[in-house]
Amino acid sequence: MPATVLSINWNDVWNVVVSLRPQLIVIAVALLAAIIITIAVRKLNTPARKLTRATTWVAATVAVALAITGMMYGGLKTILDLSSGSGVLAEETKASVEELGNTISDEGMVLLKNEDATLPLEDGSSINVLGWASTNPVYGGTGSGSLSPDNPTTSLLDGLQNAGFKTNTTLSDFYTDYRAERPEVGMFAADWTLPEPTADAYTDALVSSIQGFSDTSVVTIARSGGEGFDLPQDVNAEVESNGAFSYTNNSTTQTDFADGQGYLELTAPERDLIALAKDNSETVIVVYNGANAFDLSDLAADPDIDAIIWAIPGGQVGFNALGRILDGEVNPSAKTPDTFAADYKQSPAANNFGDFTYTNMEEYGQSSPFTGGTTYPAFVNYVEGIYVGYRWYETAAVEGVIDYDATVTYPFGYGLSYTTFTQEMGELSRDADGAISLDVTVTNTGDVAGKDVVEVYYTPPYTNGGIEKSAVNLVAYGKTGLLEPGASETVTITFAEDDMASYDYRDAAAYVLEAGEYTISLRSDSHTVIDEQTLTVDQTITYDSEGNTHADDVVAATNQFDAAAGDVTYLSRADAFANYDEATAAPASLEMAEEYQATFVANSNYDSTAFDNDSDQMPTTGADNGLVLGDMYGLDYDDEKWEQLLDQLSVADMNNLIANGGYGSVAVDSVGKVRVSDVDGPASLNNNFTGVGSIGLPSAVSVAATWNKELAHEFGTAIGTMAHDMDVAGWYAPATNTHRYAYAGRNFEYFSEDPVLAGTQVAQEIQGAKELGVYAFIKHFAMNDQETNRTNMLATWSNEQAIREIYLKPFEIGIKEGGAGAVMTAFNYIGTTYAGALPELQQTVLRDEWGFRGMTLTDYFAGYGYQNADQLTRNGGDMMLATTDITVNSVQNTSSATGVLAMREASHNILYTVANSWIYENGQPEVQRASWEYLTWGVLAVLGLVLIGLELLAIKRFRTRRAEAAAGKTAEATTDQPADSDD
Repeated sequence: MPATVLSINWNDVWNVVVSLRPQLIVIAVALLAAIIITIAVRKLNTPARKLTRATTWVAATVAVALAITGMMYGGLKTILDLSSGSGVLAEETKASVEELGNTISDEGMVLLKNEDATLPLEDGSSINVLGWASTNPVYGGTGSGSLSPDNPTTSLLDGLQNAGFKTNTTLSDFYTDYRAERPEVGMFAADWTLPEPTADAYTDALVSSIQGFSDTSVVTIARSGGEGFDLPQDVNAEVESNGAFSYTNNSTTQTDFADGQGYLELTAPERDLIALAKDNSETVIVVYNGANAFDLSDLAADPDIDAIIWAIPGGQVGFNALGRILDGEVNPSAKTPDTFAADYKQSPAANNFGDFTYTNMEEYGQSSPFTGGTTYPAFVNYVEGIYVGYRWYETAAVEGVIDYDATVTYPFGYGLSYTTFTQEMGELSRDADGAISLDVTVTNTGDVAGKDVVEVYYTPPYTNGGIEKSAVNLVAYGKTGLLEPGASETVTITFAEDDMASYDYRDAAAYVLEAGEYTISLRSDSHTVIDEQTLTVDQTITYDSEGNTHADDVVAATNQFDAAAGDVTYLSRADAFANYDEATAAPASLEMAEEYQATFVANSNYDSTAFDNDSDQMPTTGADNGLVLGDMYGLDYDDEKWEQLLDQLSVADMNNLIANGGYGSVAVDSVGKVRVSDVDGPASLNNNFTGVGSIGLPSAVSVAATWNKELAHEFGTAIGTMAHDMDVAGWYAPATNTHRYAYAGRNFEYFSEDPVLAGTQVAQEIQGAKELGVYAFIKHFAMNDQETNRTNMLATWSNEQAIREIYLKPFEIGIKEGGAGAVMTAFNYIGTTYAGALPELQQTVLRDEWGFRGMTLTDYFAGYGYQNADQLTRNGGDMMLATTDITVNSVQNTSSATGVLAMREASHNILYTVANSWIYENGQPEVQRASWEYLTWGVLAVLGLVLIGLELLAIKRFRTRRAEAAAGKTAEATTDQPADSDD
């Protein structure tokens, strides 16, 4: 069973302690004073001593109780509120979501190799399932991608057995005994160990069981990944140098990985295992279980490997699909969303991915809560420009600089079926508005029913030394329904003429559709052409004016990120990639140039007053206009009522709303806003505070591999349905960053190397959730494409063409087509400014160009030396994902009209998003107190009565003791008085 990985973030713990400091001081002072007084009064008479001590401790208890209450309504309130949710999944919801999970995995596992129609296997046959991963496969990712342990999980062996296969239990018992649990790859430490028994562990008896049980062996290979770390490109070296990494070899006589070998390559035990399978089986099927593209080149070329299946992590029920595919109940229809290369470390990004720390930025050093050491600003150079994934391999092949067949194992968009199809390309048509369409007739020419994907690419005209252009670019796609043998379906493909435009950041500073011939090709993958036609653009179109914008931009896009290019040499197609060696080399210098140092912004040098506008006037606050947030449901963002509602907010209201946005937004009584919950999980909804978790759906990579827009839409619908059951308004997903490089740890959470495929599937997920009133936080905006140094002021350098065409494009599609209501910003810098506070990104592009109306939220807010609410709110940031008060999550400069106006705008964005959620669709909801508040008041009431009773009892006893003492003294005086004598 997979379980959510819970790691203690000591930085968070410390932040909580700091936020509670005033109350902790009160408690300490009260207790110390009580102890001192208790000691000091020991010489008083007994009644006075006892009353003083009793009253002192009653007073101390009152002080402690008030301080604890202050904590609960102060630094702990957000955490307590988050822990008070009560929503759980209905059984009907669980059943429907599990059914969808099965369907997505049916279409989301890729058949990569199938020699001589090895698959499908005979129903109910016996198979040996080899490999330790067979008993402990990968279901999803770690960190925010973890699955809830609350719901049952179908294991890999379960999936095979559910399909009727008989598996060799001698083998599974052997693997379970070898190691029961998967090594933990968490957010703060990673054990990369791959527990695979070595060849000598397979005894004669075990080998005999393989031979006697079946002549078919399924070999499983798995790789995990997750939030916090990228996968090691050189396992031995990185484990030795990185204190957060560990690895234990499976033998004391050999290393699993050779020096220089990466985690996405076969280990020595895995190679021995495959040899064992080949030696003792007639049929060998390899199942690769992981989200990251893997080096399968040797297995693809090996004639003794009969079939290969990419079993992308399928969540809690996805492994059922593996059984159904192996026995033919399901005909695979998935296509790769990434290129499978023979050597990833030869790709253009390889030398500029990972750990590069500046050596001349010591003044920005931060103490790390994880290592105890000091971290310094880091950087990453996106030297490959637009040549990411297949765009590199296809263009390099056209230019003759690579041997494509030797370099690429499986192309982007590749996948096999148990049947055969033909695709016939109809005539291209183009209307007056530039809309292009074509019909593709797909016919099943094989013997079994199946689905097929229609992939349409364009090849633009390229001028040597001109605007950089890939030779092959996905422009649109579609998928058929289930076609019976002999049946046909016509799939209509449409796209806009300006979808073929390129961004020219050097000359036009705009999108440009150059005149010339554009080849529109129908392909079975990015490399294999089925048919093609030529589309002629008679004259160059530059999208740079009002009424002539690219992709329906509200205002024309123009250069915004010149400063982010830095002093990097970018890969160019000019003269057949003549600058390849220079551009793709590892950084020659680890120093930031002085001109960029001068513009670098962190908390230590940010001064909000330097950006005050003297002409700004303080807005109205605290008005009584009689409006509540429920009145705003469905109103336009610019409706005049919004100004009236915003006038009702106080500065404290706005700051509370902005500062405490961790996993929800706070209640604001002045406008009738109730507290709402937002939860994490790219493939599920996991409330880490209440412990309630939803069904874990297949990973984003699996959704992308379906190439099925309808299934992506249903995914969003499932999220929305579960959100209603769990009383959740917002979803921290879909994650939309790019598979820039195979070793990125969070690739499981992102969709593809291609922005069109990723963006389109993302848009469908967002739409599905939005239709049920759930706002999706499309994330992480933008260029958070690696985990290494992500919170170490990571300066990301790229040119504007790559930023717009590759890294922003999927977000643009998700926002424009999906209608995203919220955006989660990224941890990294773009150039020398934190991405979440970069006005060119968060305001100019997101809001002004794309027309986004909604709220932005930081990624987890822990300060990190560069997150502060003043800078964020003045530059397009709205809400801080903070669960504890660390000061900088609140706006500090509240005397500035400029700052308060920015707070008002941020509050508008937050309230607009929440007001248009399902929480408010039936009008103003009833304000409800969290359960902990009622419990607190009850305890305080009882405690108050008890303390009053104890004090009254102490006073009564004091009076009694005093009276007794007085009476005793009187009696003593009477006894001691001399008797009268007679004279």
